[in-house]
Amino acid sequence: MTSAAFDLAALGAGLSFAAALGALSSALDESTAVVVSAPPGTGKTTLVPPLLANRSAGRVIVTQPRRVAARSAARRLAQLDGTALGGRVGFTVRGERQAGRDTRVEFVTAGVLLRRMLDDPGLDGVDAVIIDEVHERALETDLLIGLLSEVRELRDDLALVAMSATLDADRIAAVIGTDAAPAPVVDHDVPAFPLTERWAPSPAPRLDDRGVTWAFLDHVARTTASAARDLTRDDSTADVLVFAPGAREVSEIARRLRDAGGGFDVRELHGQLRASEQDAVIRGRRPEEPPRIIVTTSLAESSLTVPGVRLVVDSCLSRHPQRDASRGMTGLVTSAASRATCVQRAGRANRQGPGTVIRCVDERTYAAAPARPAPEIATSDLADAALLLSCWGAPGGSGLRLIDPLPADALDDALSVLRGLGAIDDDGRATDDGRALARIPADPRLARALRDGGPLVGSRLAAEVVALLGGDVRIADSDVARALIDLRGARGPEARRWSNDVDRLQRLVAPAPDARSGLDGAGLVVALAFPERIARRVERTAEGATYLLASGTRAGLRGPLASAEWLAVADVTRATGRAAAGSGAIVRSAAVLSEQQRDEAASHLLTDRVEAEFVGGRVQARRERRVGAIVLSSSPVRASAEAGREAVRRAIGRDGLSMFTWSDAADGLRRRLALLHRECGSPWPAVSDAALLATLDGWFAPELDALAGGAPTARVDLAPALRRLLPWPEAARLDELAPERLEVPTGSRIRIAYPPIDDPGARPVVAVKLQECFGWAETPRLADGRVPVLFHLLSPAGRPLAVTDDLASFWSGPYAQVRAEMRGRYPKHPWPEDPWDAAPTRHTKNRAAR
Repeated sequence: MTSAAFDLAALGAGLSFAAALGALSSALDESTAVVVSAPPGTGKTTLVPPLLANRSAGRVIVTQPRRVAARSAARRLAQLDGTALGGRVGFTVRGERQAGRDTRVEFVTAGVLLRRMLDDPGLDGVDAVIIDEVHERALETDLLIGLLSEVRELRDDLALVAMSATLDADRIAAVIGTDAAPAPVVDHDVPAFPLTERWAPSPAPRLDDRGVTWAFLDHVARTTASAARDLTRDDSTADVLVFAPGAREVSEIARRLRDAGGGFDVRELHGQLRASEQDAVIRGRRPEEPPRIIVTTSLAESSLTVPGVRLVVDSCLSRHPQRDASRGMTGLVTSAASRATCVQRAGRANRQGPGTVIRCVDERTYAAAPARPAPEIATSDLADAALLLSCWGAPGGSGLRLIDPLPADALDDALSVLRGLGAIDDDGRATDDGRALARIPADPRLARALRDGGPLVGSRLAAEVVALLGGDVRIADSDVARALIDLRGARGPEARRWSNDVDRLQRLVAPAPDARSGLDGAGLVVALAFPERIARRVERTAEGATYLLASGTRAGLRGPLASAEWLAVADVTRATGRAAAGSGAIVRSAAVLSEQQRDEAASHLLTDRVEAEFVGGRVQARRERRVGAIVLSSSPVRASAEAGREAVRRAIGRDGLSMFTWSDAADGLRRRLALLHRECGSPWPAVSDAALLATLDGWFAPELDALAGGAPTARVDLAPALRRLLPWPEAARLDELAPERLEVPTGSRIRIAYPPIDDPGARPVVAVKLQECFGWAETPRLADGRVPVLFHLLSPAGRPLAVTDDLASFWSGPYAQVRAEMRGRYPKHPWPEDPWDAAPTRHTKNRAAR
């Protein structure tokens, strides 16, 4: 591929990054991997690609995190180059391509390049890859860095440049560099124009259990309208940029601003707009046109330059994916934007001159926000990423140089989903089915529904449902079928974009005629994608219904769909408030499902078995048909012996051994065995709860059979069961090593209080009257002399006198003081001066016992 060089001098006129091109060229002479850090608007996205193109004969690919940014950057570079878009400069995004064989610089989204690399892992014909906006830490961008680092180990001629406005340069340089040295960093900075900060906190809360409040949107609109009037009164060329968390909030704020009047051209900018409408906003306005107020999502934070902006109004809110591990679901949540994000947004105001930012919070709220946003890899569903890595030959990212590893819990969930789809084998390697699914530009679950649903409902309907669920279309009343009807009859940009996606998806699968009429098959397609979200209504109220999903999650639903007994749920997200009906989650989108469709989609989740439970001290059994956690039918039956034993095992595992009444004999034996295990070790068995539960089938087998056969727990005596643990022939020494009682010099046999099994520091205790120990010169010891007995010495009246585990020291020391104090109080009892030589007093009861 050859063509004339790009004219960098002409392209760089007026762009400050032109001054850094020499440093970048020097860095590329030193290393094929370079990190570029430069503020937004300096021209790095315009100048770095043609610089690399001039240094090589192959294609230069530039990735952007968003489609609108890829189109805009390509269009601007082609315009500055004086060539037609799709010639020397082109772009490829989902559903749209303007690039050809002679394209030298191609702008793409990260997802496009990832899937392209599955077919062409060596990137044949590509000499350089530029990853832009690395600081956003989009999941696909992180994956690209890992894959490209591996490609470069085989292709030392492939240049890799990571670019960002606010970048942790040293960290990225270490990842894309080599083991020997990090990649060089080109840091270009320019003095910023002055920025004035203002605070405009809302008197109403920003968020409630339904999301962003209407009152807060009113406040943002009023603040914007007032500030815009003041701004344009002094500078008619200035425009305003308003940041909202999502497309819904963008539309609501824009509507309020249009209703307020004021002569402004109010524009929206978000991913659901037609490409031409997005591009019109980015191109700016002519001098004779009215001032603009552009209300946008995060789309304009860094990857796009919106010319003419001098004022930014920031809601200080952002929307991002968040995984709920306990419920096994991921959804978009709205929360406080990070301070780094807010700084990035504010920088749009002083990019081309002095500017102002108005933050719709107070300074304390702003200071309490997170310092920086969490990377998507830490919060997103990882099914698509895990499948791509498996197809690449690096399951779970093994062996790749990633900025952050994939979180273990989320990765395990993703791998479980992929195994259920048959997309990976037991070793995590992609199967043929998995590779086929990976080439469909959709979540693997939706790809499976597209492929398997076509023959059942027709390829057109399957593509319609998948395009709806995989796109940005709003689904009113959570009703997928109703949304399809609306889209089929609509003529707006949203409907056109959906229709284009449908056509594209339909071409990816084998053609199949419509097998069913109307929209009856929509629920089946949803259920094929998300069988674990098949749901049955379990409660109906005047306001809605509560559904139980096959996964075990409960979720609330309001609207017409709440009358359906069975639903195929496409989107469920964590929530509170009345809409969740106390379940902790709400259904965002679903379709009605018939019982036949349920069985078609979730055959692998259908079970028919006897379930036995140990309840109230008895085994109870029922035969149950289930789809996942949902019980379809249940009837009482008699449990088999093994089912009964298993039910008892589960109950003991759940409630522990405390469900039984421990007799004094059983508790004493357990304490004695615990002491011997601790002091003497093998073969004396461990008798902790964990150890006993682990060996339940051995020592407790007869009791298991008795309980399974109907015996109540109250009749279970654990002492004989524990004796089955005694090691033979060592068991014959149990009473020698750890006797129940200790015979004192008077002949009395005093019970030994052994320590609790969970208190290894405690000692065996004997509480005995002091006179009964006369004649003992040394303290008795247990466990083959390893453990001295701790004596609680008592007065003739049974009151405490002393505690000792060393009788010899006691007799020669503290005893003299005890004797002096006690002999007058108890004159009829002996108090010899030499107690270790004194003959013990033998009481009548002891003589009789003998």
